[in-house]
Formats: sequence, structure tokens, C-alpha cells
Amino acid sequence: MSWILLSVAAAAFQTLRFMLQKTLSMGGLSAGGATLARFFYSAPFVVLLAVGYLWVSGAAFPGYSGRFWAYALTGGLTQILATWCVVALFAHRNFAVGITFKKTEVVQTAIVGFALLGDRVSASGMAAIVLGLVGVLVLSDVPGGGAGWRRFANRAAGLGLLSGALFAVSAVTYRGATLQIESDDPFLRAVLALAAVTVSQTVAMSFWLRWREAGEIGRVAAAWRRAIWIGIAGLGGSLCWFTAFTLQNAAYVFAVGQVEVIFSLAASVLFFGEKTTAKEGWGIALVTASILGLVLLAH
Repeated sequence: MSWILLSVAAAAFQTLRFMLQKTLSMGGLSAGGATLARFFYSAPFVVLLAVGYLWVSGAAFPGYSGRFWAYALTGGLTQILATWCVVALFAHRNFAVGITFKKTEVVQTAIVGFALLGDRVSASGMAAIVLGLVGVLVLSDVPGGGAGWRRFANRAAGLGLLSGALFAVSAVTYRGATLQIESDDPFLRAVLALAAVTVSQTVAMSFWLRWREAGEIGRVAAAWRRAIWIGIAGLGGSLCWFTAFTLQNAAYVFAVGQVEVIFSLAASVLFFGEKTTAKEGWGIALVTASILGLVLLAH
């Protein structure tokens, strides 16, 4: 199925983007600056792509319902906040574990998707999703252990769970936005929705940083030689996600996209020289088993 391939490709692009954002956040940019870089350097490319696709295909600009902007702007805001949480999380745990925390989005996307769009997940699908949640709880332990509630009530776990909730809302509302565009072409619906969202995110983040973090926009601009690759990787990932959302329930798309856990583990070891403990390995294994189960059930 094309949506499965798109989901895997999106996960690969997203892993690359978070690697680049981690490098930037460790090299002088704040969490907000690294988040702006993701949108600032994507917006020009996605607008050009949307205009170019309309011109080459000869398609007329499609109509859209009044709910489009409500879905698109809600998705854009929650994605900004979610990305900010993930970048901040990198300071607390290693790269692979940080990304795995974020993967609670699959559980939460199933719930949000049903509440907002009526998208359903089977009982067996939810069982596989819960297995993944168990893996995330194993991963949420503080380094070196701890007693009682502190094993799970720590800042790293909180940031990961919050980012998952925010990404869940953004995924479902993005799917909602693409479904409001009056076209039978899934790529056209995806690229137009993505262009609207990315431009609005760039404007919003620029105003926020100008108000709250004086000079940070200048530092983002000065880091363009590295940051532009965040934009390109972000464009590739978002375009794959958006196109997959036009074709399938967002919870299943994110479930397949959890192959990102494997990609991030490889990045953690090969690029950042970080080590994974045996407990973290068990947590990642549980999440991976959940992914495989959901892929099989989606068929």
C-alpha cells in the first residue's frame, strides 16, 4: 500500500530532521530557534512546490470548506508546541529514548481521531497500541532508577508525553484539513495544506521569537548553512505525512511511522555515540513489537 511506504519515508525524513535539530540546539540555538528553523527553511520550498505542481499539472486551484483553516491552524500551532517539547527533551535523555517518548502519539492519535473525525481503530489494534505504551513507560524511568512515582513523574517523561499529545492533535487536524480540499488528487491536497500550514507556522514563530527571544531570529538566519537542511528534511517528512493522511486513518499512519524508533536508535549509536541500556533496549523492543502488530492489522 502506498500509504505504508509514505509513512516509512516520513519516519526516515523525520529522524534526519530531529538529528539536525538536536545538533543545532546544542550549537547555540534555543529550543524555539531550532523549532523556527524547521519551518522557516521549509516554507519557501513547499510554496514553490505547490505552485509548480499546479502549473505543471494544469489543475485549477481547488475549493475548500470553511473548516479547512480551523483544522490547518490548530494543527500548525500544536505541531509547533510539540516540536518545541521534543527539542527541549533532548537535553534530558539520549536521542533514541527521546524519540520513543514522543511515540505515545500513536495511542493518543487513535483517541483524538475518533473524537474529531470518527476514525476507528479495532480492538486488536488498540491492544497492539497499548503494548507500545508499556514500552514507553519502561523508557520513562529516570536515569539511575528512583523510587515510587519519580520513576515516571519526571521532566523527560512529561515532555515526551506532552509532545505525543500535541503531535496527535496536529496529525488528526492535518488529516481533517486535507479532507476539506475539494480535489481527488491526494498529492495536491497534501501540498496545498502543507503550504498553508508551514507559512502560518513561520509567521507565528517569527513574531513569538521577536517578542520573547531578542536576537534569536538573527541566529537562525546566521545558521542557514546547516539549518537549510532541516527545512529540506522537514519538507520531505511533512509531505509524506500529509499525503499518507489523505489516504489512511492518522493512527495507522503514525503506527507504521514508529519505525522511526529503529531509525533513531541507529542514529543515536552511529552519529551521537550514545549508549542504550538493557532496560531501554527492552522498552524499544516492546514499542517495535507494537509497530509490527499494527502493520499486520492494518492489512
